[in-house]
Amino acid sequence: MAHALMIKRAYAPAEEEDGFRVLVDRLWPRGESKEALKLDLWEKEVAPSTEVRKAFGHVAENYERFRKDYLLELEKNPVAAEFAETVEEKLKKEPVTLVYGAKDETINQAVVLKEWLERHMRPGKDK
Repeated sequence: MAHALMIKRAYAPAEEEDGFRVLVDRLWPRGESKEALKLDLWEKEVAPSTEVRKAFGHVAENYERFRKDYLLELEKNPVAAEFAETVEEKLKKEPVTLVYGAKDETINQAVVLKEWLERHMRPGKDK
């Protein structure tokens, strides 16, 4: 990978350094306009299912269970595999920023998705 894979809150200002910006939430961030988000893609299908998201409830004690359940969903999701290929290709040319709406910057779906993507894009990965 030539460029960085980053995560950023939807409520933080978009910057040129963000490169290719992808919203990775199933729901649109409250109060944000398309213009403000400056997205290149909205990939709803890689977000956690409603069931997994609601079980998490953004409660720290539920995070490890959420992480495990979401990683399982990603493994079974053909759209996630395609998304990993897209991200890998984009990273050859520019940074990629996973945009999310959650308040917590350390326990959210973008953190888990980034972890999953990095594992699937590393050299010598299993296909």
